[in-house]
Amino acid sequence: MRSYKVPIMIEPCEEGGYYAACPSLSGCASQGETYLEVLANIQEAVLGYIESLIAHGDPVPLAPLGEHLVHSAGTI
Repeated sequence: MRSYKVPIMIEPCEEGGYYAACPSLSGCASQGETYLEVLANIQEAVLGYIESLIAHGDPVPLAPLGEHLVHSAGTI
């Protein structure tokens, strides 16, 4: 599998814990009680999303690692 730079957003939730989303992948989001947990959860969600796109022959709407990406909050 190729490596991709994946922009993610992580925000604290009012009720506690964290919410994470990958704006490049519509509907790809997760939550966790701690920052490290939400980071692991969103990495798993992004990986599953990309694997599903590839399995169905759909294009991956992300920049492959090494290509220019203006903002990146994480790399998967």
